[in-house]
Amino acid sequence: MDRIRIVGGAKLDGRIPISGAKNAALPLMIASLLSPETLTLDNVPRLADVVLLNRILGNHGVEVSVAGKRADQDEFTGDTVRLTAAEIVDTTAPYDLVSRMRASFWVIGPLLARMGEAKVSLPGGCAIGTRPVDFFLTGLKGLGATIDIEGGYALAKAPAGGLVGGRVSFPKVSVGATHVMLMAASLARGETVIENAAREPEIVDLADCLNKMGAKIEGAGTSTVHIQGVPALHAARHSVLPDRIETGTYAIAVAMTGGDLLLEGARRDLLGAAFDVLEQAGATVTETNEGVRVARNGAGISPVTVTTEPFPGFPTDLQAQLMALATKAKGESQITETIFENRFMHVAELARFGADIQIDGHTATVTGVDQLKGAPVMATDLRASVSLVIAGLAAEGETIVNRVYHLDRGFERLEAKLSRCGATIERLTG
Repeated sequence: MDRIRIVGGAKLDGRIPISGAKNAALPLMIASLLSPETLTLDNVPRLADVVLLNRILGNHGVEVSVAGKRADQDEFTGDTVRLTAAEIVDTTAPYDLVSRMRASFWVIGPLLARMGEAKVSLPGGCAIGTRPVDFFLTGLKGLGATIDIEGGYALAKAPAGGLVGGRVSFPKVSVGATHVMLMAASLARGETVIENAAREPEIVDLADCLNKMGAKIEGAGTSTVHIQGVPALHAARHSVLPDRIETGTYAIAVAMTGGDLLLEGARRDLLGAAFDVLEQAGATVTETNEGVRVARNGAGISPVTVTTEPFPGFPTDLQAQLMALATKAKGESQITETIFENRFMHVAELARFGADIQIDGHTATVTGVDQLKGAPVMATDLRASVSLVIAGLAAEGETIVNRVYHLDRGFERLEAKLSRCGATIERLTG
């Protein structure tokens, strides 16, 4: 099993190209099920989750092809992927595939809308929380679907004539449920109104793509979204937006180590409150024509007080990385997690570096230390794993991060991007 070896202490200087967002690419790929015509996606990241979703979509009959690189493209340029669901050959998403990636449950929306039925395995638990699918199912019922749970599967059927527009109000913001409802409602008869919709940039990206395919969606990015259903969707081409979590991760890394990084292609507006927090911690953030420049030279790291919130608040997907940064702050930071109940599992591993972190319910109090010491550590999930890399970059001596398959799910060639900016980091195979 692969591991990552880091020798800490080097500043990060240079340029890091930001890949396409995994959290946008996955729902965009699933949207290909809505049309028999080809959906072409540019800037698709090369990640384990993308490869797995290609397999899952292939199970339903989607033909997937990846275009070769042009001579003028560098090694970090995202892929162009063409997805054609000319014929849906199977409306069942089996447990052995859905259990490996929760986002694959989202196929229930487009399958139900286009084919009138879907049998999708319930995804089960997850390391950082249960993430129930109740909102998904309630929303689809609001469009006229009947849903039964049998043998660990959601059996969904649309009424005769297909789904019908309706008003759906989520009791709590859910990104996944909003994605599913956007896709399902695009082919429903009449108008659908989604209230308390998620506002994340990835929601806007999906709506933009669906509109290119012929959907009629207004209000994406606000808490109330209107969808006027259409009879069919057609071919389109769309570029995946830059990954805001990768952007924030590398920004936190340079704030942690010192140095000066240009995050190529990054957009400040996608990060909501995250860049504001980084500036409070002592980093300098500057928008440029090429992306976002982040620097910290000389001054120490200031403590912060942060609560994770849905967009545009501070994202839960950067909470672990920020906690790593806080371990070196000059004072006491408080980080409160409100989105997922088990998202402090990285605390025990950060303590192996010598971090001083105390947990009280959903709040972590982090007292900065003068120096972290390299250590062997174990990743527990995607975001926790990269927090250990960030700590290792600033720690004295050698760090070995185990279970890096978590990293490969969400960060494209992380060690290559960091090493070109001065980090001593390498992948150990076997």
